[in-house]
Amino acid sequence: MKKLMLFALAALAMPQPAFARIAPAPTSATPDYAQEVSWLCRPGRADACAADQTATVITANGKRSIESFKADPKPKFDCFYVYPTVSLDPTPNSDMVAGPEEKQVAAFQAARFAKHCRVFAPLYRQVTITALRDILLGKSIAVDRAMAYNDVKAAWDDYLARDNHGRGVVLIGHSQGSGVLKMLMQQEIDGKPIADRMISAMLLGTNVAVPEGKDVGGDLKSIPLCRAASQTGCLVSYVSFRVDSPPPANSRFGIVPGDAMVAACVNPAALAGGKALTDNYLGTSGAGTSSNPMGAWTSDGAPVTTPFVKAPGLLSAECVTTDKFHYLAVSVNADPNDPRTDTIVGDVVYGGLTLKDWGLHLIDMPVAMGNLVELANTQAQAWRKAHPGH
Repeated sequence: MKKLMLFALAALAMPQPAFARIAPAPTSATPDYAQEVSWLCRPGRADACAADQTATVITANGKRSIESFKADPKPKFDCFYVYPTVSLDPTPNSDMVAGPEEKQVAAFQAARFAKHCRVFAPLYRQVTITALRDILLGKSIAVDRAMAYNDVKAAWDDYLARDNHGRGVVLIGHSQGSGVLKMLMQQEIDGKPIADRMISAMLLGTNVAVPEGKDVGGDLKSIPLCRAASQTGCLVSYVSFRVDSPPPANSRFGIVPGDAMVAACVNPAALAGGKALTDNYLGTSGAGTSSNPMGAWTSDGAPVTTPFVKAPGLLSAECVTTDKFHYLAVSVNADPNDPRTDTIVGDVVYGGLTLKDWGLHLIDMPVAMGNLVELANTQAQAWRKAHPGH
């Protein structure tokens, strides 16, 4: 991916209580989502969600093939995507202009879903990377988290009024985007009639609280975790770490407040639990410049000319518990005797040091992207069966 993917994948959504000491700025007028310019992605446009998704498939023996991609010309369900923290704007909240970073993250995280669904992705005035850096430096700045939420809510309302027409919809987010969608679900969907149109929600790279040992309750009162591909109206959520590098004590991911609560973990490759190979789609050159660059994919050093690499059998994942942390443990199935790479990148690296508390946050979605895309489609088929005529 291009250099700015550093930020497009970093998705540094600051969890509570880090924002608690910062007073919000006054919220300005909500954008008009009836205007095309207010959307990062809408169906039928040559925008970020129509980006090239071609992948080079590299098997364990080093053999290569090209997997082409085609968006469904007549998708039967919708996807509503909210992107993570990517804005490089110098202000605490971003503007409503789609920069390279917003476009790149949508190409990386949302465009593949167009294989099966219409993708809607609103621009929103998110808390910027600039603001988060200042916060980490201890500066007191006026960020407006309510502004980000109100924008997405307005976009959701506009989508329902103009575009939905009773269709099923999958909610998809990562990091800050997932946090905003969680709030939207809490306030506008959970326990309300509109929940019947929600095929599922995929809130990735954020913490969603559930009672320990249960699939429903906590942050969402009536929306359970997904445990079968035919289940609808349910939630997929996880944060990812390497199996041999579990969350350290200072990690904000995989842990929630409350003695009886744990962070939800649903493995999209094995909804009922257990370890399974994942259907990965990784960035050819890696996870951006916030991570180490990806080396050669095969021992002969041959270049890869597609934006993505699919490496069947290379990665496995399993939801595990370490101390108080619940997370998706990702294993690299290395074989030094075959010509395919034995490593992947995706850790956050700063000043040459790996920030282990972030885990594989940069590639939460890519490690199981194929599973997420096909799960959305299978769930949509089940939803349509239960909703004839939609």
